[in-house]
Order: sequence, then structure tokens, then C-alpha cells
Amino acid sequence: MKYFNRKQNRGAGLSDNDPMTGVANLFDVGLVFIVGLLLALFGTFHLEELLQEDSEITITKQSASGELEIITKKGRKIEAMKVTKKKTSGKGERLGTAYRLSDGTMVYVPE
Repeated sequence: MKYFNRKQNRGAGLSDNDPMTGVANLFDVGLVFIVGLLLALFGTFHLEELLQEDSEITITKQSASGELEIITKKGRKIEAMKVTKKKTSGKGERLGTAYRLSDGTMVYVPE
């Protein structure tokens, strides 16, 4: 019975009833959880291209108020543009025609 009650040498100044001994690893567990969650989100939404340096990707995002935002990534450069309903005027050339299909998708046909 004397072998079961032996205290192990755990270092100078540490006591067995310190409530903070188990809290030290919670930060590490939280970091591992956050990294795993981010990797799962990137895999679910197929956003692996955002992490590649030479990729080109365009994302459109619409808020609850109906405001549309276009996010474009070319290489290492990321741009975000907000689409407004303001009319513009000026000189230019016609590039093509856009059609809205019955299911709501839009098709651009260059000339």
C-alpha cells in the first residue's frame, strides 16, 4: 500500500491541487479547433483557390438589403467593388449583350 501513496516529483513549487494546471492546454486546444474549422469551411465552399498564389477567382455577394458586391482575386491582388443602381453616361463601345434566362441566371454573349 505504501507504493500507491507515493508523491511524484513534479518540479519545485507545483502543488497537486492547483486549479490552473488543466487550463494551460485549453488555449492550444482552442487554436487546433479554430484551424480545423477554417479548413472545413474552405473545403465546404471550395475556396482552396483563395490560398493559391497564382489563382484567379471572382465571388459575388448580396447583402440582406439587396446591395451587391463583387470580390475579384487575381494573383496576390484582391479587389472589392460595390454595385450601385446609379446610371452613368459617357462615350464607349458596345462589347456584347446580356440575357436573363427564365431561371434567373444571366448569360453574356460577346459580339
